[in-house]
Amino acid sequence: MKNFIQRAITGLIFVAVLIGCIIGSPLSFGVLFCIISAMATAEFCNLMNQQEGVKMNRNICVLGSMTLFLCFFYYGMNPAQTGIFIPYLIIIIYLMISELYLKKEHPLNSWAYAMLSQIYVGLPFALLNVLAFQSNGIGSGSEYLFILPLSIFGFNWINDTGAYCTGMLLGKHPLFKRISPKKSWEGSIGGATLSVAASFALAHFFPIMSTAAWVGMSLVVVVFGTWGDLTESLMKRHLGIKDSGNILPGHGGMLDRFDSAIMAIPAAVVYLYFISLF
Repeated sequence: MKNFIQRAITGLIFVAVLIGCIIGSPLSFGVLFCIISAMATAEFCNLMNQQEGVKMNRNICVLGSMTLFLCFFYYGMNPAQTGIFIPYLIIIIYLMISELYLKKEHPLNSWAYAMLSQIYVGLPFALLNVLAFQSNGIGSGSEYLFILPLSIFGFNWINDTGAYCTGMLLGKHPLFKRISPKKSWEGSIGGATLSVAASFALAHFFPIMSTAAWVGMSLVVVVFGTWGDLTESLMKRHLGIKDSGNILPGHGGMLDRFDSAIMAIPAAVVYLYFISLF
């Protein structure tokens, strides 16, 4: 019971802060996810540095993820300012060249995991800005649409809740037994059904896309969010750990909380790009 109460309180605070900052303003959205990106990257680096032959420069990787997020954030508000990405390129170049002088035994491991920290953690959070800032059709300006980044987390939360409840009641057929034996096909279908139902509500209250487009968005988030969850589970199984961290009491680490979103965000960006072509 004590653990349940702890999880419930942490979960409520987490959701309230996330929703409040996303809805609040572009500034609160930017500050929150810049911090989350930094914390998730630091957590990833800590995990990888525990492996033999790996010694990443955690501080530079964290700086890289924060810089990438801020570059996309500024570019989202000012699409004409492409030069804003130069600082991030300098950081990437530094990460590569620095290994020449550090004389580590396994420099390739450090290179590989440093780049993975940017691709697996930094880039998805940065791409939230692509969802949040949409062209307003007036010159090179853009407008902040909080509902698009918020929908990623909303669909994931609804899917997780629906999958858990349906899986507990009806789950018999494992979805991916080798990696996550508790997940079932019945639970996944139940979660997806609830998410699709939620997409109809979003289409009614936020008609920035057609109902069909919202339904497609929910399915993309559900499918790729599930793969994101399984991807992080695979990583933790390889490392022999239960949680990626303990920063959120009862909920594990940042990667545990955002594993689904890490895969769903870039998938949603690709989805919205393709439907914009038609």
